[in-house]
Amino acid sequence: MAQSQTDLLYGPDADISVSEAAVLGLQHVFAMDVYVPPLIIAGLLSLGAAPKTGFLQAAFLACGLGTLVQTGWLMKMPMSQGPSYVPVGAVVGVYLANGASHGGMATVLGASLVGAILLILLGCSGFYHKIVNHLVPPLVGGTIIACVGLSLLPSALNSNIFQAAGNPLQNIQLALITVGVLLLVIFLGAYWPKLQRYLKPCSIVIALLVGSLVAASEGLFNWSIIQQAAWITWPKFTVLHYGINFSGNAILTFVIIYLILTAETTGTWFAMSAVTQEPITNRQWNRGLIGEGLSCLISTLLGSTPMTGYSTNAGIVSITGVASRRVFLAVGIWFVILGFIGKLAAFLAAIPAAVIGGIFAVVCVIIMLNGFNVLRTIPAHENDLYIVGLPIVITLALTLMPAKLIAQAPTILQYFLKSPITLAAVAAIILNLILRTKSTQS
Repeated sequence: MAQSQTDLLYGPDADISVSEAAVLGLQHVFAMDVYVPPLIIAGLLSLGAAPKTGFLQAAFLACGLGTLVQTGWLMKMPMSQGPSYVPVGAVVGVYLANGASHGGMATVLGASLVGAILLILLGCSGFYHKIVNHLVPPLVGGTIIACVGLSLLPSALNSNIFQAAGNPLQNIQLALITVGVLLLVIFLGAYWPKLQRYLKPCSIVIALLVGSLVAASEGLFNWSIIQQAAWITWPKFTVLHYGINFSGNAILTFVIIYLILTAETTGTWFAMSAVTQEPITNRQWNRGLIGEGLSCLISTLLGSTPMTGYSTNAGIVSITGVASRRVFLAVGIWFVILGFIGKLAAFLAAIPAAVIGGIFAVVCVIIMLNGFNVLRTIPAHENDLYIVGLPIVITLALTLMPAKLIAQAPTILQYFLKSPITLAAVAAIILNLILRTKSTQS
């Protein structure tokens, strides 16, 4: 059966102290690789040192403000916002096709602005919850959750460990040590229940710190990044710097991207709902989409890329047992601080990718298992095998599809092919509508 509320050390409404929320919130910040998508985009755009730093700074600020808006005001689900990997290709394509350093970013921000406003209007319309309730019953929701974890796992292993910079054997060693420490801390808490209250919430940050210390002892921790970073930095490369430009083709591209993001974040919300055992109300669905649009609007004005509910949150909560909204409000505040404190942001960026990858891989597996837990609570029917199985096949196929093959597809189709969870979600929805009778859905 799905994880119950009693499995959480701190439920969503837990009244914990400010200091404890701050510490536990920082753990989420450590465990979220929100700086990776901005760094990937900055590299593909060949940005200089100053714009690259500003791009990362804007992403932190957008994460923080978006989280405070979404968790503290609108959807009020324990969830933090983060930059999605989905828009990477669109950002680069629109940037290069519209003047690159001579106006390219202004066109990207203009298209992103329109997409964000469309999300807000859809949420305000009040129709979003009706769409979700009709098209995404628990069977489809559980399938989407499982596919989210499955689609992220190859990225955790390849991008952060096997294909990351440095010696592959050392990367694997760092990842294994980090995962080993994480499991050791969890096992210690299980064997000594009195310690569980202290060890389980801090298990990820302990694993990350030990992994970083091991990396430092082997000369794999880049201290120069921290030394060169300024203590206090201010946003410079915002929409006021780049300007705004509207292009029909770019807007169409980003409308598609935002639709994909909506499907992706829906799976993330389902995953967190399954972990906390708190159903998402109709009001939350609509307010959540408004919050998603506002997060993206804030990100656009700051000169960053679209934000979304971060997929790893549910996995981290499953490991730590901490689902308090106060903790996630602390996450938002930490990200805002990171947007101004250069050295703290530099420390996070200096954590070796293999250390992040080890934690990330465990989180992905837990997200996937949470999806299967949801499916276990649903009475089985013969056709369910296809409704669940074919989306998993699609997820694996698109995740393993060679990049050269994707590059040969039309540009608009490439955005879908680069988002396995989107096509898997669409497949699950269509198969459910076709194969499940009304009587089995009731």
